[in-house]
Amino acid sequence: MRTTLKHSLKNSEIFKTQLLHWAQQFDDIVWLDSNNYPQNLPVLNGVEISNFDAILAVEAFTGITTDYYNAFENLKEYQTITKDWIFGYLSYDLKNDVENLHSKNFDGLKLPELYFFQPKKLFLLKDNNVELHYLNCVDDTLDSDFKDISLNKAITFKVSEPVKIKLRTHKEAYFKKLDKVLDHIQRGDIYEANFCQEFYAENKVINPLTIYNKLNKISKPPFATFLKQGKNYLMSASPERYLKKSGHSIVSQPIKGTAKRSLDSNYDLILKNNLVKNKKERSENIMIVDLVRNDLSLTAKKGSVTVKELCKVYTFPQVHQMISTITSEIDITTHPVDVIKTTFPMGSMTGAPKISAMKIIEDLEDTKRGLYSGAVGYFTPEGDFDFNVVIRSIIYNASKKYVSYSVGSAITAKSDPLKEYEECLIKAKAMREVLEN
Repeated sequence: MRTTLKHSLKNSEIFKTQLLHWAQQFDDIVWLDSNNYPQNLPVLNGVEISNFDAILAVEAFTGITTDYYNAFENLKEYQTITKDWIFGYLSYDLKNDVENLHSKNFDGLKLPELYFFQPKKLFLLKDNNVELHYLNCVDDTLDSDFKDISLNKAITFKVSEPVKIKLRTHKEAYFKKLDKVLDHIQRGDIYEANFCQEFYAENKVINPLTIYNKLNKISKPPFATFLKQGKNYLMSASPERYLKKSGHSIVSQPIKGTAKRSLDSNYDLILKNNLVKNKKERSENIMIVDLVRNDLSLTAKKGSVTVKELCKVYTFPQVHQMISTITSEIDITTHPVDVIKTTFPMGSMTGAPKISAMKIIEDLEDTKRGLYSGAVGYFTPEGDFDFNVVIRSIIYNASKKYVSYSVGSAITAKSDPLKEYEECLIKAKAMREVLEN
């Protein structure tokens, strides 16, 4: 059981900064921030699917940490028994639980493949209000915690030293690997693959909160995340929703199609319009929309899978992105974890057909993806959930002093390897800036 306390805020932005700073004392943290970005969620069955502006979950009361083996069944059992808010992540390599696949590539991060916890302390921010939901075992700290957070005026952040980034896959090798992906496409093995590469640094000490704040300030994405699990950190500026459940309604919003921004407003509009008209980028997006429709149909009520929005271009500080919105309705008896299991990993990070694409990219990529291209999010006590896609993200293992970020692009028959490489650099720009100063 939880005790709830509600407060009005004079300045929600200042409070958010104070709150995340206060949270650093805990070993388990999930912070999710929409940055007030309009998420354009559909109205389903006459009901608007609401969002929080930001959420903080801290201090584990119970938790689950596993490798990929039987991971979804373990999560299902944990979520069913707990029947409370739980927060955490699903790593990309849970694909090995869903299909007969494996992960053999180099892994410098060594993070658990699934991690969720039931927070003792939960903060839900909406408009200029915050609700504190504390488990009864800690509700005697409700007032003192709020006071400590609100009085935290002088917040200073330790400056991280510049981090020199290395390439796991050098440019020439990238082109050779892309040629192999294109060969697979020409042979008909696949018709799209999301091919990724890692950038990394070894023996480096960084300040995760400082890095996150800098990254979030540059990108201001709708699915920003700061996650801490012991000595493991995720600092994410994700623009993409993977999957959301609200009641019996499911929403997926894959991103495929990217264009750079320009400081010149006229040229920036040209870049945006060119993306709208780009046949290659549209085909990338539509291929994944078909894949998502197929995945959602595995749990959907017959005839309920609908494309609400196709290939609409949205603008973010770093890039223009093409986003589609697909919805479905599920039966009351369908377990929420089954909806995730039957759609995971998300099609935007794999390719199509999904299993063939996953096998090919596993063979050609140099790094185990792990948390990158996985998902972070939460389940509510009612079994609703919301998860992002872990992209535009820096991952840090403080014990190993290993810093990593990965980027990728969708490869189709019409892909130009040089343009795909340049797209990766555009996506990597913000992460590189904050690490290298």
